[in-house]
Amino acid sequence: MKAQFKHSYDQDINIFKDNAHRFKYALLLLLLMAAPWLLSGYYISELSAILIWSIAGLGLMLLIGHTGQVSLGHAAFMAIGAFSHMALMIRGWHFIPALLAAAIITGVIGAIIARPILRTSGIYLAIATLALSIIIEDVAIIAEPITGGVAGLYASPIMLFDYQIDRYATPRTFYYLCISILLLVTLAYINLLRSATGRSFLAIRDSEVSAKALGVNVTRAKTISFSLSCAITGIAGAMYGHFVQAVNYESFLVLISITLLLQVVIGGLGSIQGAIFGAIVIVLLPQVISISGDFLNQTTGIALAEYPGIDTALFALIIVAIIIYEPRGLFGIWVKIRTWLEMFPLYRKGLFRRSKTYLKTERMQ
Repeated sequence: MKAQFKHSYDQDINIFKDNAHRFKYALLLLLLMAAPWLLSGYYISELSAILIWSIAGLGLMLLIGHTGQVSLGHAAFMAIGAFSHMALMIRGWHFIPALLAAAIITGVIGAIIARPILRTSGIYLAIATLALSIIIEDVAIIAEPITGGVAGLYASPIMLFDYQIDRYATPRTFYYLCISILLLVTLAYINLLRSATGRSFLAIRDSEVSAKALGVNVTRAKTISFSLSCAITGIAGAMYGHFVQAVNYESFLVLISITLLLQVVIGGLGSIQGAIFGAIVIVLLPQVISISGDFLNQTTGIALAEYPGIDTALFALIIVAIIIYEPRGLFGIWVKIRTWLEMFPLYRKGLFRRSKTYLKTERMQ
């Protein structure tokens, strides 16, 4: 078991705890950079999808996991980011300015919407944001000059340093572009949480009353959080447009919002790693179920494809099991494993036993 002695407050907000922690992440980055040269085109495409969904998950994690505000409408902001980015590129904008403009446009729209919508909370906030996912479908059809109407928009080729990047033609380069954007967003996210603004988000999540008592402008902080969350999700939407190559009003249905919510819950609320873990599950689990079904059919003759909805049912069952048996998500499981390895052989069985909690009404009795 390794003991860490802190002699400065800066050590509490450092990105890396020590050199060993820094080495682990450097090794992980090295493996990610080498992955495209070790895997086939199909798996490179799946990794790119994981990276894009990780960016979207970070956007929602900022709002739900670190500010405590529920949202079922982030598919709408993915749509805004995708349509605005693709529309700007069709009009001759370069990829990077168009991506930044899409993030700003999505963030500004999010800030405008946040003012009235964040007056609600809990289930009412969830319903209000859910309405955004429904409304965006009609808006995408009405705003035909920007969105292309029913036909939608096709992604323009990405040109960087006189080199064309395409998901199908150059999958490795597209993968490196996705991982570069994810790294930049993650570093910005980490530094945001280390700032006074990020700490105000955490204070609101834990207790709005206490945050007000500490002098936090709750309305302002919620608006900033919602706006930044939308901006990050808009970046994910822009990259998603290049991933699927074409988007229309049916590309960002309510199911996308629900999938994003499941992603952050499965991965682990309140952790950056949780957004990435959740993205891995969301992208790979349906593929694993499909491959397992084919293997089962070849070995036993049982064809799961003959039972409509069986894949979705298995997917939902696994998600429910994770939520019931590990509410902290996959990141919570990883924390337990890591702690066991660090404390072995002094690990105590009941170390992570959850304490009994009560409703506010029960505490008043």
